[in-house]
Amino acid sequence: MFKLTKSYFKIIKERDPAAKGFLEIILCYPGFQALVLHRISHKLWKYNLPLLPRILSQITRNFTGIEIHPGAKIGEGVFIDHGMGVVIGETSEIGDRCLLYQGVTLGGTGKECGKRHPTLQENVVVGAGAKVLGAIEIGSNTRIGAGSVVVKNVEKNSTVVGIPGRVVHQSGVKINPLAHSALPDAEGNVIKNLMDRIDYLENHIIGLKDLIEKGNFNKEKKQVFISDSQSLRDKEIIDFLGTAEQDIEL
Repeated sequence: MFKLTKSYFKIIKERDPAAKGFLEIILCYPGFQALVLHRISHKLWKYNLPLLPRILSQITRNFTGIEIHPGAKIGEGVFIDHGMGVVIGETSEIGDRCLLYQGVTLGGTGKECGKRHPTLQENVVVGAGAKVLGAIEIGSNTRIGAGSVVVKNVEKNSTVVGIPGRVVHQSGVKINPLAHSALPDAEGNVIKNLMDRIDYLENHIIGLKDLIEKGNFNKEKKQVFISDSQSLRDKEIIDFLGTAEQDIEL
């Protein structure tokens, strides 16, 4: 218990520059308080004691604004920053050195028994208001952007943004867990690609109109070749919209 508490102090000092000392962390950090109390309720839960673990978790919820089911498994060095509105379900598993911000939900889907909540491997960052739902697994060193909704497995070393969550791989790049501005703008990229596609089509239509007006239009169907870069942009749009691959005719 002391070792785990020490790991909480260490990670808070490392990741929150506002933390000035141990006494401040003990008295003013609801994430720290909720995790320490969860250790007690989790031990009681493993002993199959009736009701008492749930009562303790509800007291913790009322005291800190953080709801952690006593059955959830939480590793060392986990940090819940700010914490208000965080919900962690019964069969959730959180690996070492994970970072959760306020409003995060690790929730279940459906009413089935058994494993129904997410598993976060080590060093996962979940941004404010993000929802990770179902018995899915989030790979190590993954970042989930604020407000994202993740319902599918995510490989390690990935960045997830959007609703539903879409994966942007960060191959070989070590990302600072606090560098929120480094998250990619998937929606913005797709909108830009769509605007580029509209410009391309408009210019093509203008060219065809000029040929018709000059009487040089060949009525035989001509094949329009799309460059590799344009094909990649089209694929990004299709992947974003979640549709199957389809031929694009001009």
